[in-house]
Amino acid sequence: MSEKWLPCRQEWLRLYRRVRSLTRRDDAEDHLQSAFVNYLERPDGSIGHPEAYITRSAVNLSHNARRREQVGCIAPGGWDDMLGEVRDTAPTQEEAYQARERLIRFHAGCQHYEEGYYTAWRNIANEPIDFVFHYGDYIYEGPDSKGRVHEMNGRPFQALRRHVGPECYSLDEYRRRYAQYKTDPDLQAAHAAVPWIVTSDDHEVDNNWAGDTDQDGTPPEIFPLRRQAAMQAYYEHMPLRLSALPDGSHMQLYRSLRYGTLMNTFVPDTRQYRSDQVYGDGMAAQGADVWSPNRTMMGAAQEQWLFDGLGRSDTRWNLLAHQVMMMNLAHRRAPQGELLYSMDQWSGYMDSRRRLLGFIGAHCPGNVVNVTGDAHRHFAGDLLTDPGQKKPVSVEFLATSVTSGADGVGDDDSFSRSARRENPHLKATTDQRGYVLCDVGPDVWRADLKVLDKVMERDGRLSTYASFAVERGHPGLQKA
Repeated sequence: MSEKWLPCRQEWLRLYRRVRSLTRRDDAEDHLQSAFVNYLERPDGSIGHPEAYITRSAVNLSHNARRREQVGCIAPGGWDDMLGEVRDTAPTQEEAYQARERLIRFHAGCQHYEEGYYTAWRNIANEPIDFVFHYGDYIYEGPDSKGRVHEMNGRPFQALRRHVGPECYSLDEYRRRYAQYKTDPDLQAAHAAVPWIVTSDDHEVDNNWAGDTDQDGTPPEIFPLRRQAAMQAYYEHMPLRLSALPDGSHMQLYRSLRYGTLMNTFVPDTRQYRSDQVYGDGMAAQGADVWSPNRTMMGAAQEQWLFDGLGRSDTRWNLLAHQVMMMNLAHRRAPQGELLYSMDQWSGYMDSRRRLLGFIGAHCPGNVVNVTGDAHRHFAGDLLTDPGQKKPVSVEFLATSVTSGADGVGDDDSFSRSARRENPHLKATTDQRGYVLCDVGPDVWRADLKVLDKVMERDGRLSTYASFAVERGHPGLQKA
């Protein structure tokens, strides 16, 4: 069978510049040539063209989407690099997916280095899947905890592993933090085993930042300098398209990917264009500001891009892969207390939320699935356009954290009990570490909420907490 190999010259030049900056040698180009031309092993034993060798899994190599192609290399300076695998996801290779009936994918994120081992990534690396969606918080920007004991989940907690250095502000500090996280062998294994689709949430820059505003009251003319450093480091370390190359403090992260006739994936950006959080950016009642049409989660241009893409989509499914919870989730701190909502999630931007869900209900009902994260718990539920509405227009699977929150407290804590009581659209929640596995067929989307019994020790036991299915054309979760 013939193969079509994509030259990817821009990526080649970009890799050359990166190697040159690392080696500080005039002959960096020779190192580059020798680094990525060793072999690409096809099933028939033939060798692919050297121009096909790149390090970014977002760029597609193989015309045959059903096959894995192993890539091996010797890294600059003589370091042995790991074997990796790539799969084609490009819309120009659509014909390879026409006959495809299933797509298996994970979504995961929130991987605080100090709060657990990356056992989830080792399990993901061993699964036969098509891609991973990382919803954000690849790094945490905070300083070395210095071994101090503090409270977590109502119990004393001491860091399992420690960050190197202070809180990240400069480009060097952000680069060092990525380098430290990427020393983890389980994370390396997941990167080598499967292509990643990534997006940035808050901790890649600063906790709960919004547009040009951070949580510390930094002047808006100063905070973009930190954003610029953070985004440059993120771009250097993540599998992103050339179009995402940072321009100052801005980075083009929202984008779409097509998987033949089965699925369109839209990756919105809910950090760079949003209005600042209201009511102190905490848990609060939904006052008038939450419903204000003058506040936005995505910005007008991105919202129109998403509406246009959904309106044109002719695939069986549409996936919205974004950062924060879309369910309008309420809870009470006391039995008779007021209903509280997160001001950082879509529940703090109800006008934007209503417009998006209203569009989904009107133009593509029954084939839109949302996957999100950030909350350090598993959540699965139906999405209703307005409070009190009975019929869902979409569904959401929010993946828990890989490590953030350490071992967690399970599903019988006060928050879990209140959330289940106050939200009939919520079908499951638990505070444990893990990820979500999705098996996407032409008519049924199945999701398994995977959990680990521990991450503060190695080799935690993996199990399935709950499984749900949604039938195309009939939005609403059913137990599977």
